[in-house]
Amino acid sequence: MSCLIHDDRPCELGEGALWHPQRRQFFWFDILGRRLLSRDGSGAREWRFDRIASAAGWIDRDRLLVATETGLAILSLETGGLRDLVTVEAGQPGTRSNDGRADRQGGFWFGTMGKAAQAGAGAIYRFYRGQLRRLFDGISIPNSICFSADGGMAYFSDTARGIVWRQALDGDGWPEGARQVHLNLGPDGFSPDGAVIDADGGLCCAIWGEGAVMRFDAGGRPTHRFAVPGRHASCPAFGGEGFRQMLVTTAREGIARPDRHQGLTYLLEPGLAGLAEPRVIL
Repeated sequence: MSCLIHDDRPCELGEGALWHPQRRQFFWFDILGRRLLSRDGSGAREWRFDRIASAAGWIDRDRLLVATETGLAILSLETGGLRDLVTVEAGQPGTRSNDGRADRQGGFWFGTMGKAAQAGAGAIYRFYRGQLRRLFDGISIPNSICFSADGGMAYFSDTARGIVWRQALDGDGWPEGARQVHLNLGPDGFSPDGAVIDADGGLCCAIWGEGAVMRFDAGGRPTHRFAVPGRHASCPAFGGEGFRQMLVTTAREGIARPDRHQGLTYLLEPGLAGLAEPRVIL
């Protein structure tokens, strides 16, 4: 397996990795740096924000739906303009957005958390065709939001607890029944961060502090471990030809003396294929 540096701009907290199928390029956030990063044929690209932003789904070629600390906004990739769509916890300056991903029905799930990762201060929301609902609360660090290929199952985690849950969904993508524990990684000392489902139904989850993305099969059994030089691996995304490349963001946050490998964004060829990211329907 090859592992190359995709981008050498250090991120304090790299997150929200996304492959845009129409533009055929990866995007990712530096949450604490308040910026969105990418690369295209002309080289490195960057969009700066006046607030924390952390995750996105693609609306069309030139627009992204972005989760920010004050709610959801629409970003024009051409002008860099950010237009507010719906407020979320805007009156709570102590919280911010975190992980997020589009579901197969065209909705967008995203989490919030305390800026100091206060216990239980976060929640998970879903935006679908103009409707916003708070789905789960009492979460400290929401992460690992991803979806099965058929759209019938959602996954999400609380990094602080080391638990990844699975949640059955109805035909419109809303939770149906109670969530169930899918992975309990706490006893192994693993902290699940961003995740994505591959074409074979495996959950590929970045493990904060381990410098790796671990893959678990549909039954929750570990099958692969993909190492990256950055200690705090934070979010994977499949992309490229046949979705056979894996981008992995990392972070410098929490590392007292980060070396040159920390916070960079890496590109792997894991020998697995991923799935296309769905379009967000407003």
